[in-house]
Amino acid sequence: MYNLKGKTAIVTGSGRIDGIGEAIILKLAEEGCNVVITDIGTSKGEQFSEEHIGTTDDMETIVKKAKNKGVNAMAIVCDVRFEDQVTNLVQKTREAFGSIDIMVNNAGVGYIMEPFTEFKEESWDAVLDVNLKGTFLCSKHAAIQMIKQGKGGAIINIASQAAKSGFPYAAAYTSSKHGMIGLTRSNAVELGQYKIRVNAVCPNHITTGLGHWQNKFFSDKLGLDYNDYLQSIVDKNPLKRTGLVEDIAKAVAFLASDQADYITGEAMNVSGGEEYH
Repeated sequence: MYNLKGKTAIVTGSGRIDGIGEAIILKLAEEGCNVVITDIGTSKGEQFSEEHIGTTDDMETIVKKAKNKGVNAMAIVCDVRFEDQVTNLVQKTREAFGSIDIMVNNAGVGYIMEPFTEFKEESWDAVLDVNLKGTFLCSKHAAIQMIKQGKGGAIINIASQAAKSGFPYAAAYTSSKHGMIGLTRSNAVELGQYKIRVNAVCPNHITTGLGHWQNKFFSDKLGLDYNDYLQSIVDKNPLKRTGLVEDIAKAVAFLASDQADYITGEAMNVSGGEEYH
């Protein structure tokens, strides 16, 4: 459907089972795309505990799922906060598959939330370093490779409804996602001459493992029963359901494909009508 057969995609933050990244990997693989699963791999202190990361074992499980769809797949550990690890990711992908056609910046920290007047500097740095600096580094080095290849490419940033609206306790997250949209637009203008399209996808709430953590956090803060909080999310949505990881994966596949070859600089809402600007 999307003519992605034989292309190669890197999806950052794709090592968590049942996460958005895994769904994107499997959808691209289903469309014939060779895929690179990448995540931090191991716990790195309290801010990056095993509860919130993709482990090396999980990454290999997702590799097997992708290969079962008839494409080539591999896992590469990468902490997107560090440029040397990003350049290694790009180099190993190029060596294995010959090119990079699609970069999906999905790695993100959405589980560090604190009241603004109590927000710690180290918390701010952790969120911005992954969500915004990581997107900058991966986009930069993917673009360098795509320019060398001379055949264009697609960079897709997984932003959020928080890229367009404010949320309590999420000053760093909201700022990082607003910044991601600015980076998307700037890169679209600058890289268009190389036929590199840069777009963002803005999901609303999705109950992945991270989404479950957010549900519990906000239901506790609001003094609501967990299920009542979930129902309140459904009630305010025009389509009367929460988002699914597959909803995001389908949007990514479209933006990666030739069907979107005149679309760049956009921040596409995938929110069931909840976010409309």
